[in-house]
Amino acid sequence: MADRKPPLAVEELRALVASGEIDTVVLAFPDMQGRLQGKRFAAPFFLDEVLGHGTEGCNYLLAVDTEMNTVDGYEMSSWDRGYGDFAMHPDLTTLRRLPWNEATAMVTADLAWGDGTPVVAAPRQILRRQLERLAEHGFTAHVGTELEFIVFRDSYEQAWDANYRDLTPVNQYNIDYSVLGTGRIEPLLRRIRNEMTGAGLTVESAKGECNPGQHEIAFKYDEALVTCDRHAVYKTGAKEIAAQEGYSLTFMAKYNEREGNSCHIHLSLQDQEGTNVMAGGDEHGMSETMRHFLAGQLAALRDFSLLYAPNINSYKRFQPGSFAPTAVAWGHDNRTCSLRVVGHGRSTRFENRLPGGDVNPYLAVAGLVAAGLHGIEQRLELPPPCTGNAYTAEYAHVPTTLREAAELWETSEIAKAAFGPEVVAHYRNMARVELDAFDAAVTDWELRRSFERL
Repeated sequence: MADRKPPLAVEELRALVASGEIDTVVLAFPDMQGRLQGKRFAAPFFLDEVLGHGTEGCNYLLAVDTEMNTVDGYEMSSWDRGYGDFAMHPDLTTLRRLPWNEATAMVTADLAWGDGTPVVAAPRQILRRQLERLAEHGFTAHVGTELEFIVFRDSYEQAWDANYRDLTPVNQYNIDYSVLGTGRIEPLLRRIRNEMTGAGLTVESAKGECNPGQHEIAFKYDEALVTCDRHAVYKTGAKEIAAQEGYSLTFMAKYNEREGNSCHIHLSLQDQEGTNVMAGGDEHGMSETMRHFLAGQLAALRDFSLLYAPNINSYKRFQPGSFAPTAVAWGHDNRTCSLRVVGHGRSTRFENRLPGGDVNPYLAVAGLVAAGLHGIEQRLELPPPCTGNAYTAEYAHVPTTLREAAELWETSEIAKAAFGPEVVAHYRNMARVELDAFDAAVTDWELRRSFERL
């Protein structure tokens, strides 16, 4: 990471600011939900003051619910503690232009307390810690995330006013791999692809998906932290571009009763020479390291489901025959399993199919790394692969609710050993807050079933 050339060098930024081509710099960090929170600075002020010293942000930004309401139960931030600040320090390896925002650059921040110690429950710091543990074994993780989304012809404001019901998807039927179907919305997809390229992301492709209006834009894999930073930029930028074009799009895991939005995560390991250490000579083309790493995924999958499926809606995806997994199983190129081994030789890797489009990539990838390290350190043995339909086979089931996942996370010895008690407690409370809010809500489903007939 230290030798990586940033998408935009500081010297280039200075020249662009001097010429008037850049006048705004966004400094932002990923919050618990993986959303970017921060400030927009006048570019000269950023260069003169923020570049060298950072800035501050209220520490409640890691202690609120999805709607930004202050809630109780967090150790780091509360009314009793006065809702103070933490420091936001620019990571200059992430400096980039934002082509969809005129004359704007952006840089991702790391969070620290006033004494300089890191905020350990911050998602980016959680991932950094697991990658440091991985480096102690001589490995780096390379990751690719595959985000699906559904696009509507309604603006975000129109969708809000309609209570997100009866929206018009940009396609009326299943357009999985259909060139005709993606052509219907190619101006928007093309703009997203091209402007993500301008922001330093490497675009691979775009394709249609199954749910009406559903699409996927894929990006090339990279080092784990780089991929997660790009994921957050892409997710924010795609929404901003859609809004500018009068559309809306959603990454929520399950918008309706049809196919949900997935975020399959691919991971491979490299040694210090850049060799893929997952490739090997067994019957599945895997090394001993990969077998242990994959066995760790199975051992921790239920315990770490909160990291892969962090919201109540996330668990609506896990339906038999839906291409979303239900079984704690692995298979070679088997899409009915939670863990799918793909590639050969230098491309050997595994795919975790649990996450949906609502996932926080930093937490999910931290979970993958921590689970794999558990397998390596305990030298866990990999069971035989699933060669048939994992939906109907006798395997342990992935959690079916956020409540179940939160309880598994809270009591997990693997989680406590890997992440520490502060991180475990922080994200257990995040789940509690969402569950309390949902338990108190009266849903459309209840109204339809109960208003007249009960």
